[in-house]
Amino acid sequence: MDFATILGILVFAGLVVASVFLSEGVAGFKPFLNIEAVFVVLGGTFCATLVNYPLSQVAGLGRVLRKVLFSSGEDTSEIVTTFVSLSQKAKKEGFLALEGDVKKITNDFLQRGVQLVVDGADHEFIRNMLETEIGFIRERHKIGREIFNALGTYAPAFGIIGTVLGMILMLNGIDDVGEVPRRMALALAAAFYGLGAGYLLFLPMAGKLRRRSDEELLVKEIVIRGVLLLQTGAAPSMVEANLKAYLEPAKRVISSVTGQGRAD
Repeated sequence: MDFATILGILVFAGLVVASVFLSEGVAGFKPFLNIEAVFVVLGGTFCATLVNYPLSQVAGLGRVLRKVLFSSGEDTSEIVTTFVSLSQKAKKEGFLALEGDVKKITNDFLQRGVQLVVDGADHEFIRNMLETEIGFIRERHKIGREIFNALGTYAPAFGIIGTVLGMILMLNGIDDVGEVPRRMALALAAAFYGLGAGYLLFLPMAGKLRRRSDEELLVKEIVIRGVLLLQTGAAPSMVEANLKAYLEPAKRVISSVTGQGRAD
């Protein structure tokens, strides 16, 4: 679970509640209890998204949201260690000996890549297969980010629309001038919901998706590099040195290929 995303949302909500309570008390929450504003802002935002995107893509927002909230990323140093181990075994026993190891790999992309090596696929075929898959993954990620960016753009706009609608209804049907401030406060609640949803939820989630995508694609780049090195029969020490270049300095302290286990 991504605690940073949830913490940011909850802390802001807590600050808003505390600010309203400290300034106006419990009665201060009344202008925010405006179900009509919620309908106009959220309903209008998602309807506009349906106009802009196919239903199949909008229906996938649940999966994208789970990725934002619950994805934790992979341990890149563990992937490097896995390739070092596989290259050691391949040096000693050949590629066919990796058949049992392939079944134990939990990363699907890595598993498919190593299986191609075991099956005897050539260098260019492996590269083309894996890079084609990365291209499709990048496109899927791009659509998810675009939808959340669109939601972040539409929500503030519909907040303003809700406010204008509320003020038109207020001015058209008001009999008591003393009611103007109260009804105007209710109308402005729509702008609050729209701006809050756009700039606290949708746009930051689009940014978080971009970072998640960059992290996932980096992992896959490491996997492709490792698979190609494995296929060429590179020494375990060379595999380790090449793949560690992709890691942050703090993650580069992993098991080195030394001692009797060294196969180069």
